[in-house]
Amino acid sequence: QVQLVESGGGLVQAGGSLRLSCAASGSIFRINSMGWYRQTPGKQRELVAAVARDGSTNYADSVKGRFTISRDSAENTVYLQMNSLKPEDTAVYSCNVGLQRSGYKTSYWGRGTQVTVSA
Repeated sequence: QVQLVESGGGLVQAGGSLRLSCAASGSIFRINSMGWYRQTPGKQRELVAAVARDGSTNYADSVKGRFTISRDSAENTVYLQMNSLKPEDTAVYSCNVGLQRSGYKTSYWGRGTQVTVSA
């Protein structure tokens, strides 16, 4: 089993910053990717940012230049630094970790953390 512990969500005014973190523990053989997704009521979950094993990153167009994803491979932790937050960034942010098992791939989700940006 794999456990993901997220932290860092909260309430912030527009223009402010928050830093999310997600620590993975348990039966981890090899992490292929770590990322953050977000979802608001009535909408599909969308990718915010992800970092692959080789360090390459991928961002949603709406957050490019404002959010930065990083990872601590030794601690199996991924961070999302969110700057210049906008009310439309309000959502539940969930961590996802993609793992390589023996012969197959799988992924795990965190419970999610609420980010609320007030105007």
